[in-house]
Amino acid sequence: MNWHRVIACGISEIFALCRKSSESRNGFRILLYHAVGTPIKEDFRNLFSISPELFETHMAELSQYKETSIIGLTDTLNTKQKHGVAVTFDDGYRDNLTIAAPILERYQVPFTVFISTAYIRRSRTHPYLSEAEVRMLSEKPNVTIGSHGVSHAPLTECSQEKLRDELESSKHYLEDLTGKEIVSISYPHGRVNQRVIDAAANVGYKIGASSIFNINHSSQNCLMLCRTCILESDSVRIFRQKLHGDWDWCHWRQYLSMQQ
Repeated sequence: MNWHRVIACGISEIFALCRKSSESRNGFRILLYHAVGTPIKEDFRNLFSISPELFETHMAELSQYKETSIIGLTDTLNTKQKHGVAVTFDDGYRDNLTIAAPILERYQVPFTVFISTAYIRRSRTHPYLSEAEVRMLSEKPNVTIGSHGVSHAPLTECSQEKLRDELESSKHYLEDLTGKEIVSISYPHGRVNQRVIDAAANVGYKIGASSIFNINHSSQNCLMLCRTCILESDSVRIFRQKLHGDWDWCHWRQYLSMQQ
């Protein structure tokens, strides 16, 4: 554990101690996972691939979480309160189907998988979902498929033409593949601004998930939802703290880093 992580854990412990034992922040929390049991070559610090054993421990803990209900991400469109916890995955790893899905089904947890469509074409040589596997996943009653763009490019850096193609092509491709309307997108690399939000709305997205670490409230723009990133190093204790909101101070760290 590096010193950045040690400091972060220490700050969150202080927030946890200051919080009443049964108290958690009100709002709609979206958990962000990536791979489950699949090594990610680009992830040199081994942060984003969680072990199947730890993932199951997290889901067992979540299923016992009495503070709020577990709901699907698109349920936020049907409730003004946006109150609950949702589970999401980014990128579209094959293990979301083969490893995560059985665990989530066992605990009756609905979830959303955001897929970069160019990765589907690389599935023969990389650990991503194939077309057949995306269809199989989309047919499960507790699963929603969302877009993660085409090429995983940071959308804020795209030209207007490229931005529209990333948003529109991925949406149409996934709709043709699954036979279902795609209404949600996760912004690659968490990069989003008003230009991207406006373009997503124009293409027809109704939900947009960022990587900003925080809980969501009833006044939140549904195309600018925050998420709570879950890492391989998150013990059950840390997972509980994140559910309660003891790590939500991280959004200030993100904000300050963006100002530099």
